[in-house]
Amino acid sequence: MSKKQQLIHLLTEVGEALQADPTAIPWNTYPRPQMKRESFFCLNGEWKLSVASMNEMEDKPILVPFCPESRLSGVEIPPADATAMSYYKAFSLPDGFQKGRVILHFGAVDSCAKIHLNGQFIGSHVGGYEAFSLDVTDHVEKENLLEVECEDMLFNHVLPYGKQRKDRGGMWYTPVSGIWQTVWLESVPETYIRSLRIDTAQDTATITAEGVTEGTVTVTTPDGDLSFPLADGKATVKLPSPRLWSPEDPYLYDFTVEAGEDKVQSYFALRTLEIKKVNGIPRLCLNGKPYFLHALLDQGYWSDGIYTPAAPECYEQDILAMKSLGFNTLRKHIKVEPEQFYYDCDRLGMLVMQDMVNNGHYSFIRDTALPTVGLKELNDKRLHRDKATRRAFFDGMEATVNQLRNHPCIVYWTIFNEGWGQFDGNAAYARLRELDATRFIDTASGWFKVTDTDVDSEHIYFKPVKLKYTDKPMVLSEFGGYAYKPDDHAFNPTGTYGYRFFKEQADFENALVKLYEDEIIPAVGEGLCGAVYTQVSDVEDETNGLLSYDRKVLKVDPARMRAIADALYTAINRPPV
Repeated sequence: MSKKQQLIHLLTEVGEALQADPTAIPWNTYPRPQMKRESFFCLNGEWKLSVASMNEMEDKPILVPFCPESRLSGVEIPPADATAMSYYKAFSLPDGFQKGRVILHFGAVDSCAKIHLNGQFIGSHVGGYEAFSLDVTDHVEKENLLEVECEDMLFNHVLPYGKQRKDRGGMWYTPVSGIWQTVWLESVPETYIRSLRIDTAQDTATITAEGVTEGTVTVTTPDGDLSFPLADGKATVKLPSPRLWSPEDPYLYDFTVEAGEDKVQSYFALRTLEIKKVNGIPRLCLNGKPYFLHALLDQGYWSDGIYTPAAPECYEQDILAMKSLGFNTLRKHIKVEPEQFYYDCDRLGMLVMQDMVNNGHYSFIRDTALPTVGLKELNDKRLHRDKATRRAFFDGMEATVNQLRNHPCIVYWTIFNEGWGQFDGNAAYARLRELDATRFIDTASGWFKVTDTDVDSEHIYFKPVKLKYTDKPMVLSEFGGYAYKPDDHAFNPTGTYGYRFFKEQADFENALVKLYEDEIIPAVGEGLCGAVYTQVSDVEDETNGLLSYDRKVLKVDPARMRAIADALYTAINRPPV
């Protein structure tokens, strides 16, 4: 019996059981909310995994889309062993599924992937944070065996990697490898819409459909449906009574694009972003008015799935929990999430400050110790000069913008964080501005300042918040980090990482409230435009979250936190004394 026949035999019974009970398939929801078709066949669920460095890991079951280092995967292998591995999945297409081309989609694979279908190589991808697709029409059979060869390239620091580290601890976390987002198939016509680009203004949306030329765009409005012609792949939607999107009113316009035999569903929102002087102070403005970014650092780590929560609904739960505390913004910290996260922010009303994912070698002395004590002047043109590393960062930045640009929740890009992988920030700003001319850009969050940035961005943890204001909006892009470890809800019972430590919940909460009342709220009148508290939840050794790592303990009183939010929102609109 061949390898393919053996694996199909091993997997078919499990696959049939999962398809008979779709609730047993994790993340069995359409993974691309801004471009939905009726065609969807989820390949999540049980696969087989072989790990090259572990003899006992030959054709062992693994639950996709959870990384093999996680408990939810059912594997939980040591991170050091996750360097080269192969996944196998047997499947048969449902009757009537294939009506034209068949496209295989991967949400994300860390970090290099080679794809084979029925023994034929069909394509590869490099980069652990972006989606990719392959046309497999010519390789699909009645019974199929899909193989995904993965190699984790974390060791050389060339590819973007974020907070992953083989020797995790402190502010560095367990790394992930392999498949960590949904794998799925769809059937499309021979001529089909390959992608959508949505550009909006205050009352206009321009919709560009790649792959087709003619068709119709139909927009659903409170007053009824409006249709607009698609010509040369583009339609301009003009709305007579626009309803602007904001966290307080996250209104989305649903629309469909029909072109030939293809039809996709999507949505857009109308909102404006600009920097204006208000009462002599440069302010970040949403829909023409000063808006304070009352934010939390959101690292996107989970106690059971590491990079991937147990279910899509977990994002909604986090977002609503933070909104209930009065926050209106999440800084998605050097990680790119599945699109479900951004869709939930779009529909629930949560602004996103999106970080690019860093690469390059990290130096504790250069990137943390000396800047923390105030030595932040450094010519970044001489940093990280390896051409391959620089090219990989720009490739990742471009992929991030192209994948996420249509989401109205994203209002702010961060290029470099605390010097990690930073090089030639002015050139990076110019390149990002070419990719996206509509959002605020924070070139250097924390230190190693450059001239080309839309905001002044500071990190303050170990001293009082005292800011020097210039002619640019000031954003305190990290602060706080107070640590309190609830009993029986910690990742590490002995090790604790944070910036100020408390043994009692009441002391933690009182200190947090005092920090806002004494230092953050008064700074708004002086020119502070946003403040990012560290952080949403505990992450492994770090216990400085407002939620415990398992999300079972909320460490603060919602009423006291909402009072802080009210004071911040009042202060942003108060004239200077």
